[in-house]
Amino acid sequence: MCYILKGIMNNKNRTAHILFLSLCVFSLMSSSVTDASEAIYKKSQRLMGTEMEITVVSADEKKAHKAIDAAFEEISRIERMMSTYISGSQISIINKSAGEKPVKSDAELIGLVKRAVEYAGMTDGSFNIAVGPLIRLWKIADGGDIPDKDEINRAQGLINYKDIIIDEKQGTIFLRKKGMSIDLGGIAKGYASDRAKAVLKQHGIASGIVAAAGDISAFGRKVDGSKWRIGIQHPRKKDEFIGVIELQDEAVSTSGDYERFFIKDGRRYHHIIDPKTGEPSDKCQSATVIAKEGTATDALSTGIFIMGPEKGIALVDRLKDVEAVIVDAKGNVKVSSGLKNRIVLTREE
Repeated sequence: MCYILKGIMNNKNRTAHILFLSLCVFSLMSSSVTDASEAIYKKSQRLMGTEMEITVVSADEKKAHKAIDAAFEEISRIERMMSTYISGSQISIINKSAGEKPVKSDAELIGLVKRAVEYAGMTDGSFNIAVGPLIRLWKIADGGDIPDKDEINRAQGLINYKDIIIDEKQGTIFLRKKGMSIDLGGIAKGYASDRAKAVLKQHGIASGIVAAAGDISAFGRKVDGSKWRIGIQHPRKKDEFIGVIELQDEAVSTSGDYERFFIKDGRRYHHIIDPKTGEPSDKCQSATVIAKEGTATDALSTGIFIMGPEKGIALVDRLKDVEAVIVDAKGNVKVSSGLKNRIVLTREE
């Protein structure tokens, strides 16, 4: 069951927000601080191909900055392991060895790849880290290119996620076919946000936000005791929102067709490729998922975007502690039943 709202429009009364790509984190703290000993500290750094921002609540400025720096170093460590843009990363070595030999891999990477394969099965292959050959073919990150159908068909022969062979006992990952490549872009930022949050907590931080493009992990509460407020960006109007939700100890991720795309002959071509068609998915404009951890929201938002609103909402309704807001191809907003009393949607006047 879901609730459908048409006619997305601007919230004229919103104030003091931080636009952070596909999600907007509302600060709204300075006007209502009740504990003068605590303050907000934040830093941003470009990692994993995007601008990442960490915000913490702390009574100790030195402690806050030390924690933030440690969290950024954790994100950098994950990037060095999992980025396909770093030639010596474990993922790059696995891809170079496709069809030839298993690659000894860290247990952490094996665990994340295993989870990614599980999400692939959960979404009927819509979320698929083996989609690397199609990503290279479309070249969206470099401005975009429209491949011919034969090229797409050849690439599709290399993207079966069941050809990712994980041997936990031997500690290896093997891609069965030569030319295969895995890309963790649809899950690594969410995982990195989870790990950064864990590092902040280890450094004594009880409240904060890790924001990595469309992936946000929030914990604790603001200085005034209220929950963190997240605005979900309108997929067609850059400075507008489709709704606002409050979070505490939850993560939220948005996958949308408006971040990386090009338009040719009136059609929008974007970076979220449907493995079944070999082309950018056209069932949604955006899909936002709320759950307990960023690893889950990151993977599920991509999978649900590709699955489409009906199948996506049906999946969410089967999962515990998972909710979603989906903007379909026509701009209609669909909300999972568990969000009915939590999200404030903008409505037509």
